[in-house]
Amino acid sequence: MRRLLAFLAAVLLTGVLAAPATAADGDKGFTVTDPRITESSGLAASRQHPGVYWTHNDQDTCACLYAVDSGTGKTVATITLTGVGTPRDVEAIAMGPDNQLWVGDIGDNDGVTWPYVWIYQLPEPKELKDQSVRAKQYVVKYSDGTRDAESLIVHPKTGRVYIIDKHEDGGHLYEGPAKLSTSGANVFKPTVPVDLWATDAAFSPDGAQLAVRGYFGGIYYDWNGGKIERKGRLDVPLQRQGESISYSADGTKLMYGTEGSGSEVEAEDAPDGAAASGSKSPSGGGGSSASGDGDDGSSTSGSVKFGALAVAALCAAFFGLRRLRRRD
Repeated sequence: MRRLLAFLAAVLLTGVLAAPATAADGDKGFTVTDPRITESSGLAASRQHPGVYWTHNDQDTCACLYAVDSGTGKTVATITLTGVGTPRDVEAIAMGPDNQLWVGDIGDNDGVTWPYVWIYQLPEPKELKDQSVRAKQYVVKYSDGTRDAESLIVHPKTGRVYIIDKHEDGGHLYEGPAKLSTSGANVFKPTVPVDLWATDAAFSPDGAQLAVRGYFGGIYYDWNGGKIERKGRLDVPLQRQGESISYSADGTKLMYGTEGSGSEVEAEDAPDGAAASGSKSPSGGGGSSASGDGDDGSSTSGSVKFGALAVAALCAAFFGLRRLRRRD
């Protein structure tokens, strides 16, 4: 009898401890501890290295990328890009198909107007260690003249590259050629308006959703083949200088970064379709909550309910078996 009770207890308690993963078990916020990273302007989740995020400084003469472990906030690898010139104003980073990293040297700090900007492409290293990686460098021009931009996005299915310009009254989505060329200029053309003073943007891992953030708010869109359809507002945290955004690798979280030494990256539930949090009604109003409508906290309560049921079952089995033992 004792052995049976012990077996049942082990099975049920194992079930409690090994409850199915929920969105709440995914990426959490972290603080960047590397003293070299003082102007983190872009953020991209690694696909090969779970829990690792790539970032970079804004104005930095080093063409460097930093792999940060979200579990500790520590830099686990520094990548130095070779085959490119001295960076001017690196503002964005994105993960594309086939584990390709794309870096946008597309800003105009200090009001400098560049006749062209640069985009760099490199393979994400399979091994996280300090190393140099050769990158491709693309020259980019806009069909309607020079402009400031801080948002570079790469569609995770098609690999097409887009830029969103930064304008206080709202900008535009600029589409690049189907395939960029290292010879000559790649002309990006405006396609649709974006209703935000954009400081960064990101595609969901499946490419169905586009999230755009600014200093004080954000908007998410259905991608809709590039004819973006506004769905609601993002729950953007208040930060010192909100500069970056990335979906977590599983798409359940949106990670928001800021500039400054010891900068914090904050995690919020991604709208519409988080793996374990159920469907959420998009908010199209003026509030700051995008994903909160209809959110009953199921992403965090599911494991609690499971644990409570398991404990109740354990108690029922224990007392039931004691009663049977007495009858015997």
